[in-house]
Amino acid sequence: MNVKWFTLLCVACAAQILAQNKAGKPDKSLAGLDAELAQLTEKWHAAGFAVAIVKKDKVIYAKGFGYRNLEKKLPVTPHTQFAVGSCTKAFTCALLGLLREDKKLQFDESPIQYIPELRFSKPEMNNLITIRDLMTHRTGLPRHDYSWYLFPAYSRDSLVMRIAHQEPFAAVREKYYYNNFMFLLQGVIAERLTGKSWEENISSFFFEPLQMKSSTTTIDGLRKGAEAATGYAVKNKTTIEKMDYYDIAGMGPAGSINSSVTEMANWVITWINGGRLNGKQILPEGYVKEAISSHTVVNASPPDKETPDILMGNYGYGWFISAYKGHYRVEHGGNIDGFSANVSFFPSDSIGIVVLTNQNGSVLPSLVRNLVADRMLGLKRTDWNSYYSKRMEDAEKQQEAAKKAARSAQKNNTRYSHSLYEYAGTYYHPGYGTFNLTAERDSLFAKTKHKTFWLKHYHYDVFIPYEKHKGKIDTTASINFRFNFITDENGDIASALIKLEPAVDALEFKRTPLKTEVNREVLTRYTGEYELPGVTVRFYLKGQEAILYLLVPGQPEYELIPIGKNMFAIKGLDGFKVQFTEAADNITEAAFIQPNGTFVAKRK
Repeated sequence: MNVKWFTLLCVACAAQILAQNKAGKPDKSLAGLDAELAQLTEKWHAAGFAVAIVKKDKVIYAKGFGYRNLEKKLPVTPHTQFAVGSCTKAFTCALLGLLREDKKLQFDESPIQYIPELRFSKPEMNNLITIRDLMTHRTGLPRHDYSWYLFPAYSRDSLVMRIAHQEPFAAVREKYYYNNFMFLLQGVIAERLTGKSWEENISSFFFEPLQMKSSTTTIDGLRKGAEAATGYAVKNKTTIEKMDYYDIAGMGPAGSINSSVTEMANWVITWINGGRLNGKQILPEGYVKEAISSHTVVNASPPDKETPDILMGNYGYGWFISAYKGHYRVEHGGNIDGFSANVSFFPSDSIGIVVLTNQNGSVLPSLVRNLVADRMLGLKRTDWNSYYSKRMEDAEKQQEAAKKAARSAQKNNTRYSHSLYEYAGTYYHPGYGTFNLTAERDSLFAKTKHKTFWLKHYHYDVFIPYEKHKGKIDTTASINFRFNFITDENGDIASALIKLEPAVDALEFKRTPLKTEVNREVLTRYTGEYELPGVTVRFYLKGQEAILYLLVPGQPEYELIPIGKNMFAIKGLDGFKVQFTEAADNITEAAFIQPNGTFVAKRK
């Protein structure tokens, strides 16, 4: 759907709250803000967004623009619920702040003390990493986000077990690197200490006292919300397309809260006022000061020429810290399929800004935050529309240059080494999960729990994935990783190397051939004795099972797994297969294919 028809009429549908100053007049900083914000939906091809502005202990502005549901023309209001993504992180850290206040833990303790089964991939990490390191992105682990995004799981315990197989890229506390799994661990620590789920803890410790009555912690909560927004993405620069909700499942502590700008405003008021809301202490005052202090250097570079008065980039506990035109800024963004968010406040100025949008990977939250901050802080106004437009243009140029470089590296006129069905199988990495690779007609498809990819041949045994969605393949945008298939000593496809985490080496997903269902009647055709030089081997069935077994004298019984026509893998022996030969509708021999050669047995 093209958005050129967007008009300012959508603004009239949105509700507005304007607090007044002591003289009974509106805040002068807000003059003309409605019209300025209203233009942004069309400018940025957004379905809708909402904004709330906090001053000291009051919401002085809350308004929605555009549509929460484009198809039904349902307007965004200050009460529309959006997914806030990683703005969730400050809530999860704050749970630990409350538990520390109750003397149930200390931040310099090891997380293994509370999650005994937790292990990292290096012994020194097990010895050095503290809870504080989890809170400040300094464990030495990179993101490994595809582990939870492509391979979601509801079991937090199973997600914790993946961490042992995820490689670091730096030493503990050597440098900053954003990591969602470490916030999962914080949520699990709180669960172990309270005996309640992370979702229950967030509700009882925060949603209830902060009067966040419509806020939820699961995707079902968003689906069933009274004013739930639908997520959208922009395709081909101007076309808005609806996106499916993404269920973050067990990774909730890293980013699953859904809320409105008015309710998130209560959260911001609490931080601005030393942990208090309506006179009640919700967060320990000491924790608030500590959480919005710098603990990890994010960006040590000097400011750039375009924005010389925006500098410093550090991380606290679930908050980014920076200097914005001479003012101390605390903020965090959030992104999840179809939604983008930013929650920010200036503690020294007692100003807070919440921006939520139902646009995927959007610049709007940052743009609107800065636009409003210039007004509220009485600063010289930057043309943020032009600034972000240029950034997007530069990013597009870089992407095009990267595509050209990739094309120049491609080896033309090459073929893959095997027939496509020989790539089929189940591929597994213990730090990520399992995907199935199937050969359908003349194509390969990789299927995870969350996505299906069509694999386009690039060169040799390297393939590029393109997402398949609602039966269609989007060939306009390739994913930023490749499948590089590796063979074993027999020349069979043994694994796929995939660089799912840019900061470390490609991950090896080991292949297990797909099991082909064969009924008992067909299996009977292979039974009998076969002669190898000096040895007689036997293939047989048991009882009513539809399983073919192999017995070699002096060896244990082997189960055979059908993987193709007349082809079986020997269970438990990687690289060992049996290929039966058929002539005149009869099975005449069995070829044992193994790493040290192929041995043919004639049927007796």
